[in-house]
Amino acid sequence: MSTSKKSLLLILLLLLIDQASKFYVKLHFQLGEAVDVFPWFKILFVENNGMAFGMELFGKLFLTLFRVAAVVLLAVYIRRMIKKNVRTGYILAVSMLLAGAAGNIIDSLFYGVIFSASAPHQLAVLFPSGGGYESFLYGKVVDMFYFPFITDNNGETVFFRYIFNVADACVTVSVAIILLFFRKELNESLESKKAPASIDEKQN
Repeated sequence: MSTSKKSLLLILLLLLIDQASKFYVKLHFQLGEAVDVFPWFKILFVENNGMAFGMELFGKLFLTLFRVAAVVLLAVYIRRMIKKNVRTGYILAVSMLLAGAAGNIIDSLFYGVIFSASAPHQLAVLFPSGGGYESFLYGKVVDMFYFPFITDNNGETVFFRYIFNVADACVTVSVAIILLFFRKELNESLESKKAPASIDEKQN
């Protein structure tokens, strides 16, 4: 199987897992509802307007457009790396990063249109008769994985507080893999972009 096909299949598989988990939680959990899998692992349904792990830095529209631009640039970058015959592992790691970014884009683009609002005592409905809870581009991102590894005497989480989804995990894991195992490929790809400029400077 070619590297391009492996990359595409990985992206589609991760997107499928991400969206399937979000659809299930969105349709079967009330907002804020939690299920204990283990004492240190819970499925807890929350929604956010921000970036990975619920961080909110800028406006919703800016974040959505930023994600779209990032995915387009990553797709172009992956294609370029495939043409240069860069190691398959590196391309797959970047593909995982793209899948993570794209997974949360889908929420932002479409969830406000296709779902009714979730509430503490109300399940969401897919394609509600009265329309969705928000307009295109303004959907909320669904998060559900919660790992309260360390809690204090009052039961409040000390570590790990963040609630995330499969897409967030893809972004974090892919970045860690690239930094640990493919730093050479990353540096070479960045240096190759600077090469034309440095050549022109020498000629001048």
